[in-house]
Amino acid sequence: MSVCVAVVGATGAVGEIMRQVLVEHDFPFSTIKFLASERSAGKAIDFKGKRYTIEPIRPEAFAGVQVVLSSTPASVSRETSPMAAKAGAIVVDNSSAWRMDPDVPLVVPEVNPDVLKKIPKGIVANPNCSTIQMVVALKPLHDLARIKRVVVSTYQASSGKGAKGVYELDAQITAIGKGDKVPPVTAHAAQLAGNVLPHDWKLGEDGYSEEEIKMIKETKKIMGDDTIQVSPTTARVPVRTGHSEAINLEFVNPITPEQARAALRKAPGVIVLDDYAKGEVPLALTCVGRDETFVGRIRRDPTVPHGLNLWVVSDNLRKGAATNAVQIAEVLVARGWLPKK
Repeated sequence: MSVCVAVVGATGAVGEIMRQVLVEHDFPFSTIKFLASERSAGKAIDFKGKRYTIEPIRPEAFAGVQVVLSSTPASVSRETSPMAAKAGAIVVDNSSAWRMDPDVPLVVPEVNPDVLKKIPKGIVANPNCSTIQMVVALKPLHDLARIKRVVVSTYQASSGKGAKGVYELDAQITAIGKGDKVPPVTAHAAQLAGNVLPHDWKLGEDGYSEEEIKMIKETKKIMGDDTIQVSPTTARVPVRTGHSEAINLEFVNPITPEQARAALRKAPGVIVLDDYAKGEVPLALTCVGRDETFVGRIRRDPTVPHGLNLWVVSDNLRKGAATNAVQIAEVLVARGWLPKK
């Protein structure tokens, strides 16, 4: 089955990688168009050997489109995604605007693809980057021994702030290397080079950042289990790409590190790198350009009856955003759940 596709926010950091992933995955499109803001409309981009003109986002642009891959700010998405859905498309939305809407599926294909059977608003939400990689690792373990509690600390890359975050980090590193004055901070909450920022997101409720609140709420929704308790601390580190997470898990039922490794090795989208003595552990540099979630440092937590510690790493721009969106579209195509032309 070949489908009519539109990529919204095609010139942004995630939109650019969406285009790349569509090519790498040989996504079965019959027609494709690229949309962006008025500022980018009219520019040309190359895709699979052809040149395309970027169109402005407007209702008529979605005529005949079956699936939309959208990566825009939430404020834009609240207007444009319903516009595309009204035209008859299924929208895979990468913003935070729709994630907790009860009528919008929040999907990680390795975890809960069956919820795509019902898409009441014509919109599917792509989860937050830090949540996606975590639940890919949690799902096989939850199936095995039922997770009671998650304590997670994240070490998130500068590119989580988009291209502007990476440019700022690079400029700071260059300035420090030359002995020059570090440029004023505009993208991150403070200087990131040589630093760790535990406050690089908007403040939410009860002293938690909005990023931490997303991890709490999204994990429960994706896993389909409100009993899972999640206690997160998010931090930004001076890494360009690749989010790392230290995850402590408490289970209802017994589970050993050996059982966890076996389950994770069989799990879709997971690569186990867990030989500390040989230096085989997940690293941010290991995951760059990869679609898988890497899991290692699997060991028992001796402080609780049934506990494990994990180290989980993934490319935040690919699996944490663009790849997950394309994979959702692939499920819709494979199962025949897209609207007909």
